[in-house]
Amino acid sequence: MHLSSTIKNLSESQTIAMSRKSRELQAQGFDIINLSLGEPDFNVPDVVKQAAISAVENDFSKYMPVPGYKHLQEAIVKKLKRDNNLDYKTENIIVSTGAKQSLANVIMAIADDNEEVLLPAPYWVSYYELIKLARATPVVIPTSIEADFKITPEQFEANINEKTRLMIFSSPCNPSGSVYTHDELAELAKVIERHPDLYVICDEIYEYINFTGKQASLASFDSIKDRVITVNGVSKGFAMTGYRIGFLVADKWITDACTKMQGQITSGSSSIAQMAAAKAFEEGPGIVKHMYEAFERRRELMFDGLSSIPGIKTNKPQGAFYFFPDITALYGTKVGDREINNANDFCLYLLEEANIATVPGEAFGSPDNFRVSYATSDHLLTEAIKRIKEAVEKLS
Repeated sequence: MHLSSTIKNLSESQTIAMSRKSRELQAQGFDIINLSLGEPDFNVPDVVKQAAISAVENDFSKYMPVPGYKHLQEAIVKKLKRDNNLDYKTENIIVSTGAKQSLANVIMAIADDNEEVLLPAPYWVSYYELIKLARATPVVIPTSIEADFKITPEQFEANINEKTRLMIFSSPCNPSGSVYTHDELAELAKVIERHPDLYVICDEIYEYINFTGKQASLASFDSIKDRVITVNGVSKGFAMTGYRIGFLVADKWITDACTKMQGQITSGSSSIAQMAAAKAFEEGPGIVKHMYEAFERRRELMFDGLSSIPGIKTNKPQGAFYFFPDITALYGTKVGDREINNANDFCLYLLEEANIATVPGEAFGSPDNFRVSYATSDHLLTEAIKRIKEAVEKLS
């Protein structure tokens, strides 16, 4: 069998791998609580379902424009003005098969061979691999739990050189849940102003799960707006993961390039899903208020629980539905012949001894941490905290 060097060098998503392992153990009869996958445990709002049904009944079954239906593009333009106070035209919108494809389109359209792409860590697992697919070079900028997992302008500046083409970050962040404030983004914008060949991808897929009260967007700074690409979608905010609709917002020359790229790979996204997404954006975050309230409640539950476990250090994330605790205090502890020397050891220990599936921080560029998703029921989260605490108490 012959495989290309590209696929040989590509790593499997550790979040997907851990979720698969969890399903395998569940199929064998183990009582696994899966805290590894970032998928809301809610159903799609009924009004959105009806839009999808109507699209089927009205025969939205033909090829669609590569950048997306005009109706959906217009809904996104209005959403950007309503929620983010951003002014764009439909020509600035490309609809893709999930936000992941939007990210891939931009990275491959802008980053060239051997150019560098900055990644504040922790970062979402696929950023790193998508950069490798584009044959560019990922440059990781480490952060810490003490800094709320956010880079400083000084760190940002220090990592920029003549090879730097892109910087990618998410806010709210997967995996840390951190949210950049308007003032923090303003300081980063000043750095970007000084480097006219630098472009920035802002992943705002968790926008509607933001406990700060207001989403701050880097594209709101006019001095750099033409070099900011915003990526978003319906998966997290509207619990529409299976609908596979994402979008990017950028200057027209970038959207033209991404249309060219997408036209050769997938063409347009599902016609049915596009009509459902348009309805979601037209309705806005009010139809998912119950989700937001549940996630906020679960955040408090998890913060209280994790904070009570000796050896696990956590901050209080301001968005998304993750915690990203530091476990360096547990290094060197043992139970029987098992020793915890890193987060990989700890996550495997939780899976095998406590039947809890999490994801080691190495997948996100922060090897001393592990990611816990609280996108599941209060009951399961309470039980998960109990099991984690009992497992940690066995270590000495």
